[in-house]
Amino acid sequence: MKKISRKDFLNLVKGFFATIGLGTIAVPIIAYFYPANMEETPSDPVSAGKIDDLPPGKSVSLQFGRYPAIVINTTEGLKAYSAVCTHFACITQYDEELGQIVCPCHDGFFDPTDGSVISGPPPTSLEKLGVNIQDGTIYISAGGEE
Repeated sequence: MKKISRKDFLNLVKGFFATIGLGTIAVPIIAYFYPANMEETPSDPVSAGKIDDLPPGKSVSLQFGRYPAIVINTTEGLKAYSAVCTHFACITQYDEELGQIVCPCHDGFFDPTDGSVISGPPPTSLEKLGVNIQDGTIYISAGGEE
């Protein structure tokens, strides 16, 4: 067995750490250009939790394919919308005090009962999603009622 010199050993260690460092930088860059295969809109319904966990006037946000969705228990029943604002694609939230869906980017306000624009710059209503309850679980799907 050949003895390794101190200089060769240090060069091996240096090479090892250089490889680890480059890998630490390269892997996220490569992952950015090859993202996970997520459907734009899921073909199967997505669970939004139990109906008992969503009392009237409350909402829940969840991932719906590539984009988030929001489910709100309104006075007219459960309503689900894409949480992406139609103005500049900011993520909307339900404001319980106002009783409205709010876009924080440019003060856009939407009606939680039909997703229509109340005020602000959004040009169109939020995309409606279908709501279905099975065995006490809320499911949302693409293609809500018009």
